[in-house]
Amino acid sequence: MDHIVGGKFKLGRKIGSGSFGELYLGVNIHSGEEVAIKLESVKTRHPQLHYESKIYRLLQGGTGIPNLKWFGVEGEYNIMVIDLLGPSLEDLFNYCNRKFSLKTVLMLADQLLNRVEYLHARSFLHRDLKPDNFLMGLGRKANQVYAIDFGLAKKYRDLQTHKHIPYRENKNLTGTARYASVNTHLGVEQSRRDDLESLGYVLMYFIRGSLPWQGLKAGNKKQKYDRISEKKMLTPVEVLCKSYPSEFISYFHYCRSLRFEDKPDYSYLKRLFRDLFIREGYQFDYIFDWTVLKYPQIGASSRGRPISASAGLNSGTAAEKHARIPGEQDSRAIEAFPRRNLGAGGRYEHSRNRTSDGLPSSKDVQADSEKVRSSRNGGTSRYAGLSGTRPSSSGDGIEGPSSRVGSSMGARASTTQRTQPGSETKSSGLTRASKVGREDPLRSFEFLHIRKYVEIGRIALVNYGKDYGKLVVIVDVIDQNRALVDAPDMVRGQMNFKRLTLTDITINIKRVPNKKTLIAALEEADVKNKWENSSWGRKLIVQKKRASLNDFDRFKIMLAKIKKAGVVKQELAKLKKETA
Repeated sequence: MDHIVGGKFKLGRKIGSGSFGELYLGVNIHSGEEVAIKLESVKTRHPQLHYESKIYRLLQGGTGIPNLKWFGVEGEYNIMVIDLLGPSLEDLFNYCNRKFSLKTVLMLADQLLNRVEYLHARSFLHRDLKPDNFLMGLGRKANQVYAIDFGLAKKYRDLQTHKHIPYRENKNLTGTARYASVNTHLGVEQSRRDDLESLGYVLMYFIRGSLPWQGLKAGNKKQKYDRISEKKMLTPVEVLCKSYPSEFISYFHYCRSLRFEDKPDYSYLKRLFRDLFIREGYQFDYIFDWTVLKYPQIGASSRGRPISASAGLNSGTAAEKHARIPGEQDSRAIEAFPRRNLGAGGRYEHSRNRTSDGLPSSKDVQADSEKVRSSRNGGTSRYAGLSGTRPSSSGDGIEGPSSRVGSSMGARASTTQRTQPGSETKSSGLTRASKVGREDPLRSFEFLHIRKYVEIGRIALVNYGKDYGKLVVIVDVIDQNRALVDAPDMVRGQMNFKRLTLTDITINIKRVPNKKTLIAALEEADVKNKWENSSWGRKLIVQKKRASLNDFDRFKIMLAKIKKAGVVKQELAKLKKETA
């Protein structure tokens, strides 16, 4: 009996499976077009298909983005139907004996940068760029690179206002350890610069054949993660790119010079590689290394052709829009491509919890690089047209569950909890009060010493939104959910209590004072100095200073910490010997 999903897609044979669910080959019964059908049980602990389908929908229309054909729920399954694509760059890398030529790397780099630029233009970070997540198309699109697996993608700015997410630290590593940026290893919130740095590691992996931090041995997953992180930070860019064109060094220096909110100059990065392509005398003929292996006569005919400057400069556009004769031959090569590498063992270990990033309401994805806490067995896939359809052959792509489940629950605290950061310190007092209250309800009020409460003149910190990090004064209470707030450098307006965190500081003002009176009261109470000298204020100042550091500054700090730890270890060893 034929199974039809979405009213027009016939379910075919199973072509892949894993922790995400199962992948089937399908066909549109009206047009005969082959598609990939991804099934996920509605009972799964951490459903991701709905989230992923929403991101695909937002990205529709972009070059190199698979078309979302249909998403829905039928019976006990969430189902997503999407384009069927060819092999991944990791598969092709294995097919080419695990090394790409400079020409192939440069042709790929142009398209890969375009994919990342488009994703960023749509206000999202990928956060898991690796060879497994870039696939070649089929047929006439055989020369086109597709980006997939948006399960770890995150919105980095508001879709309407383009307000950037705030700088944060102490984040778990999200993505794949092998290709993660240094900032990601340091626990810094990811931004556009981190996607580009990860892409740089992918390019060096292709041209070198491996990365210096591959194959490190350790006693457990956590130790291996630490070794990868340390090795990556101690490997200078000049060493990583030694014996290869200096453009790769320039690429990394540029990416690491970007600050947290900086918009990268994608044109500059593409121009770096296009100029190198022209200087090397290559022809942008879509003849990749795997094409040459499959059709040696094509490779022979393409050697030694002169190239014009205009051809090189327009190579990116040409690569996106035109699939020429070699592309058609390429498609036959891909269709006949031996998929022995796709099932070459390994584990697909994406355990994903999400919080709302303006998309589906699920928990924020935090993935621990070497799967420190939990893992799931993944399966193999013949077609890599969907996220997570095969085990990661990139080795270190191991993620752990979200560390933000607890914090996200805390973020949903009541208004009272939100506006009283010191509520934890009162818990013991409240417990005592409840016990006493059984004997005398009136006596319980003696124990309810509330240090911070909403009142006119209370100083509060805006904890999210466009005024994030700003100190404001409550000048009136509108109702149980909102207050009227003001500050010297802002327009007076109402604000929900959920956006406010109360401080210990108050000023003496009447209800809704004018701006001049407000400023005078702030100066009289010396609010600025009180805030800057408080532990809370100092912590936020340090955070801002850290956010302004570039990667070179962070390297110096990290190296100093490593040296300090080494000295402490040596001194402890000496003391142990002396006391022994």
